[in-house]
Amino acid sequence: MDKGIREDLERIAQAALAAVTPEGCLRRALNLAGERLEVEGRTYDLDSVRRLSVVGFGKASAGMAAALEELLGHRIQGGLVVTADGYRVPTRRVEVVEAAHPVPDARGLAAARRIAALVSGAGEGDLVVVLISGGGSALFTLPAEGITLEDLMQTNKLLLRSGAKIQELNAVRKHLSQVKGGQLARLVAPARVLSLILSDVPGDPLGSIASGPTAPDPTTFQDAARILERYGLWAKAPPGVRARIEAGLRGEIPDTPKPGDPVFELVQNVIVGSGRTAAEAAAAAGVRLGYRALILTTTLEGEAREVAKVFSALARELVRFGRPVAPPALLLAAGETTVPVRGSGYGGRNQELALAAAFGIRGLPGVAIMSLGTDGRDGPTDAAGGVVDGGTLSRLGAAGVDPEGALAQNDSYHALKAAGDLLVTGPTGTNVADLVLLAVRKEEG
Repeated sequence: MDKGIREDLERIAQAALAAVTPEGCLRRALNLAGERLEVEGRTYDLDSVRRLSVVGFGKASAGMAAALEELLGHRIQGGLVVTADGYRVPTRRVEVVEAAHPVPDARGLAAARRIAALVSGAGEGDLVVVLISGGGSALFTLPAEGITLEDLMQTNKLLLRSGAKIQELNAVRKHLSQVKGGQLARLVAPARVLSLILSDVPGDPLGSIASGPTAPDPTTFQDAARILERYGLWAKAPPGVRARIEAGLRGEIPDTPKPGDPVFELVQNVIVGSGRTAAEAAAAAGVRLGYRALILTTTLEGEAREVAKVFSALARELVRFGRPVAPPALLLAAGETTVPVRGSGYGGRNQELALAAAFGIRGLPGVAIMSLGTDGRDGPTDAAGGVVDGGTLSRLGAAGVDPEGALAQNDSYHALKAAGDLLVTGPTGTNVADLVLLAVRKEEG
């Protein structure tokens, strides 16, 4: 591994993560002047608020709660957030509990019940601040009538392994829930809602981030059925799931609240940070290190292996022709890829992307590609992703690892570890999707 280029990419990644800390994002979004809280053009007179409660869910929710406590202090009269294992931070007024991710568990169910009970007791004159971040869909789990936690766990596993996009996964989740897809807003009414959101979904669609608990839901029961059918999962889905969706299709149960529903007149949804925030900070850090930086997209989607082919092709174009920008160059994208799981290996979408990219940059000098999950956990592993260069495949061969076999088995974790190319950050306390970085340090020609 070219240590210089790896160190550059690590410094760039650190700058990106620093830009999307919960504390930094909330401080940029909120302005407190006396008892007047200003948020994106709207002012809340805290003197007139009868009770201010805080609830939240997602990998960054604990950090967001701690940051909000620093800003609002004694004005917060209680609350509860649920975060993923390992993401707890100290708080004083808002209770923090941990639960499983990405597949929900009984702890998340118990926390969701407590949150629902807390907000259901809010009334006119109250303000409920909802802290939403990536991972919230799994962590904030309250099944609809007729659906069990086991039903949700099985459905989540099927969708995760199918390669469904996060928006598709959430469209199904919303129709199996009492709180997703705008239904939390129904529970909070007639109190006001201020939702502060760290987005982990490409393009920042409010209805998809943590399954949009306080946002209008444009998806329907028909969409949920089509998604399960598209991935060949309808017959595999639990009977309770099929029964609920079929009842929705027949109009026997109400759909989620749609755009224009009056319940949203009491709701303000504010994106406080996103993959775009991280990408812009990464580009700025690259410029400081002497690179010409170009953000390709902040709405990256697609299968990890296919995205890897694009980035490795761009690397070859940079090395041979100096396009689309002359080296030293940094190309980057933010978003979220998918991995249809066909093997029995161990890894995550960022590790798979990195390993796949290694094939396309084999032997190229002065080139490295990093794929990073900003939450610090890629898939079920303890790694955030991987960083590969032109020598990755040679190092794997020297270690006795068949890279093609590893990729076929979705065993990117062990392959990257053998090459010394695994990226481990530990939990970062935030979650704004993934970053893919391509760096070329010098021209070849």
